Parts: sequence; C-alpha cells; structure tokens
Amino acid sequence: MKTQDGHEHIVVLTDAVLITCIVQRGAAEEAVQAARRAGAQGATIFYARGTGVRQKHLGVLGVTLSAEKEVIYIVAATDQADRIFEKIYIAAKLDTPGMGMLYMTPLEKMATYVPEEIVERFSHD
Repeated sequence: MKTQDGHEHIVVLTDAVLITCIVQRGAAEEAVQAARRAGAQGATIFYARGTGVRQKHLGVLGVTLSAEKEVIYIVAATDQADRIFEKIYIAAKLDTPGMGMLYMTPLEKMATYVPEEIVERFSHD
C-alpha cells in the first residue's frame, strides 16, 4: 500500500495469536474444518516427524505409534482465538492420549495485505 507521498506503508496487526496444533498424520483436515467453522480465515498445514515417550512398541503385535505428524498453523484475532482453540481441541480428539497437542502464542506483530477500505475504516476509530 502506498501513502499519499508515494512511499510504501506496512499495515501492522498487533491483536493476533498463532495457534499451533500437532496431530497424527491424517487428522489435520478435520481440525482445520472445525477451526474454519469457529471463525478461522485459513490455515497452513505441513508434515513433520516426531519422537517422544510414546514411540514404543505397543501390544502383542508390536504396533508402534506413527512418528508422522501434521502441524497446523492458524493466525487468529485475539478475540476469536479461545473459541477456535476449543473447537480444534474437540475435533482433533486431543483428550485422547497420543493424539497430539495444541498451544497458542501471542504475536508481537504481523503484517499481510489488508484492503485499503478496511484500513480506512479502522484508522478513523
């Protein structure tokens, strides 16, 4: 975005958090759908490999918990974050041992494209 004098202007948002969820491979889509229904605008999903106390053989068949994970990043407005967080927790079944974990981190500042009419609407408050 250009200012009136022609210089670039960065719109910095400061009322946001990063919600991070780590789930077993194949479980991210359901968690993201729940987050979107709760108001999240989008998500970034990537694959990772994890290790931990649960990486051991279980039962007679020697089945191991998968080390393959999906990591979900969602940037959310602070006022929507708790609702999104709760909906992800339920959808990802994080109350079940070994299913994953979820945490929220405040963002000091972030920047992205914001349409000029939105900037104008909030700059006059």
